[in-house]
Amino acid sequence: MAPHQLPLALTAALLLLLLTLGLGLQLGRWRVVRWLHHALFFAVCVGVGFSALLGWRSGGWALLPALGALLLMPRTKPGRADHWRGALVSAGLFALGAWGAW
Repeated sequence: MAPHQLPLALTAALLLLLLTLGLGLQLGRWRVVRWLHHALFFAVCVGVGFSALLGWRSGGWALLPALGALLLMPRTKPGRADHWRGALVSAGLFALGAWGAW
């Protein structure tokens, strides 16, 4: 296993959990986990950056669009359509980047 593949897999799992919590917040099911959603967001940003750095020569640069989209997320307003659309775009870019970096 290449050195960047473990952080990439862990980041994918964190991203899935982040999206699940975000969906629960959007639907109004969980109000008390907003801090956890934000903590996971920061962990995913660090994980994407770390994976891109570790796997730079083997295609980790493909994760940079996902990192850029993630870093634009705080500019959107939570609860509005642009926030969840940005999250889906970020997840899609991450999936494409992870496929290229794997």
